Amino acid sequence: MDADRFQDLVAEALDSLPEEFLVRLENVEVVVEEWPSEDDLAEAGMEGADPAELLGLYHGIPLTDRGSWYAGVLPDRIVIYQRPLEQAADEDPELVREEVQRTVIHEIAHFYGISDERLEEMGWD
Repeated sequence: MDADRFQDLVAEALDSLPEEFLVRLENVEVVVEEWPSEDDLAEAGMEGADPAELLGLYHGIPLTDRGSWYAGVLPDRIVIYQRPLEQAADEDPELVREEVQRTVIHEIAHFYGISDERLEEMGWD
């Protein structure tokens, strides 16, 4: 899938979020990269893992950890990795769309302070 089409899928996933999630989604940048770097894998606690295993990554300070000191900081970043998502979906366009949607929701949940463990309990692992 070309990069523009993939970007469109990420934008669609963001646009499909309920309004109550979008209102507080500020000072966060959502970007697409082809593959995670070694540093990204390390930050995700996946040092030495296959890069195809990391679909997205939240870089920042979750809302639940922000205090009155939180001002004038660089935007948080949510990175969505195109090639790992395409591989996870076996290049099937509809499955890619579903995986992008799931990954965007997963990473935004981290922005809101929801842990991987809690996401797993909720069926979003």
